[in-house]
Amino acid sequence: MPLFAILTLFPEALEPYLSTSIVGIAREKQATEVILVDFRDFARNRHRTVDARPYGGGPGMLLRPEPVVECIEWLEERHGVFKKLLLTPTGRRFKQSHAQDLVEEERILLLCGRYEGFDERISQVLDFEPVSVGDFVLSGGELPALMIVEAVARLLPGVLGDERSALEDSFQESGELDHPHYTRPRVFRGLEVPEVLLSGDHKRIAGWRQEQAQARTLRDRPDLLDNRGQQAGD
Repeated sequence: MPLFAILTLFPEALEPYLSTSIVGIAREKQATEVILVDFRDFARNRHRTVDARPYGGGPGMLLRPEPVVECIEWLEERHGVFKKLLLTPTGRRFKQSHAQDLVEEERILLLCGRYEGFDERISQVLDFEPVSVGDFVLSGGELPALMIVEAVARLLPGVLGDERSALEDSFQESGELDHPHYTRPRVFRGLEVPEVLLSGDHKRIAGWRQEQAQARTLRDRPDLLDNRGQQAGD
């Protein structure tokens, strides 16, 4: 059962989401555990200040190293060493394969930044892996943290109602996007469900789905096919 520790200045904003849907189910089934830690509790002054202006000038404020590092050291004294992820736009792009790797981890720590970023010495003192969820900027790492927790939680045994759901998702073994899906009604505003899906011929259905997945990937995310070819050649 992986243990997630999310370091954030806004734990009250995360708990409602973590208690609902897939992550809530994973926690109820004790497939995973999530603890929220406000690193402001480790500030050294009576105002509980965790930020300061950057040396050398520039806009905004940076997170100071002392409260963050001391918070993590406190956590690891109690739980053991965590795999530490630093949520930052400068990190490597998080992918489905990374979520699969994290399933095997015993303890995962997610550090949510705020303001203009982190004092560089936080990464120099602790062994962090910088991670990004996309080429855009948010005001903090809370939303990326929730995304990563859910991406991992839905892969844990017994969390989803049907184990095939996780195995057949986009970006899984084939590296392609998922195929189109249809349900009732059979006809909606003149658009009909493809005949093959009503045939009962499972071999034809599987072939159609594979073709559709490849066509969708080629149309919408051809980079996935390029990356797959590069990986195969390595």
